[in-house]
Amino acid sequence: MSLADISWIWIPITIWAAFAQTIRNAAQRSLVGGLGTLGATLVRFLYGLPFAALWLAIVLLGSGQAMPLPNLGFAGWVTLGAVSQIAATALLLRAMAERNFALGVAYSKTEIIQVAIFGAVLLGDPVTLPAVLAILVATLGVVMVSAPAGQLSAKSLLTGLSSRPALLGIASGAMFAFSAVGYRGAALAIAPDAPVLSAAATLFWAQSIQSVLLLAYLAVRDRPVILAVLKAWRVSLLAGLMGAAASAGWFTAMALEPVANVRTLGLAELLFSLIVSQRVFREKLTMREFIGLFLVLVGLVTIVQAAV
Repeated sequence: MSLADISWIWIPITIWAAFAQTIRNAAQRSLVGGLGTLGATLVRFLYGLPFAALWLAIVLLGSGQAMPLPNLGFAGWVTLGAVSQIAATALLLRAMAERNFALGVAYSKTEIIQVAIFGAVLLGDPVTLPAVLAILVATLGVVMVSAPAGQLSAKSLLTGLSSRPALLGIASGAMFAFSAVGYRGAALAIAPDAPVLSAAATLFWAQSIQSVLLLAYLAVRDRPVILAVLKAWRVSLLAGLMGAAASAGWFTAMALEPVANVRTLGLAELLFSLIVSQRVFREKLTMREFIGLFLVLVGLVTIVQAAV
């Protein structure tokens, strides 16, 4: 069976990635108070690296292929993705700390417009009319959840988007967009005919770069945080496992499908985040925020129907 026969496989892979990322975000958020933003960010990459290496080994053994050798183009793309993802994760954690878990994630999902533009300009990925409609509807949902409580007007929507938590989330979305484009570019540069292998190799190299960069920075600026990260190994291990699982899903999906489609379907993370927000963190949402999340769901359904 060829990839063409299962061209839809990116859909369940993306939904899995969104679920795993929700669990990782929840674990990381619980660590921010004790480790700080950069410490909680390091957890994702440092504890995820062994799982990324294990996944790469499984793919190599299962496929019987040799480890693809990095090239200059791959190095540039994966570095762009890795550095952007560090910034995106730190900004997202701050946004979640200042508003609430589900809405912090919602703000970051403004990335879908940015990722469609970056993917089209930098990679030549096509953006169809149904995909554009899905992106606009889903983004309207994100805008609605960002408005100040009890208000729903053009002015209040703009005010909501200019608040500090919203700006942090939108900046996080921009960095996630650069990261997604970087990782798709890396996967296409190293082994375009073997998407699972290229995704696994990209994940391993990305998390290696991220772990080294953050460890080096903290060793110079805030060494006690590294010790605190090592002491918080139980929750950190969960964050690392689910982070690596999510990244493996994202990277594989983006090696199979244009980034804009993957990231729009990935808004399923908002629905998972809503459940975690209410059940785990006991946070409440208003009716307007529920309507906004419903629009996001409409965008998800549209993008799936456009792709299958």
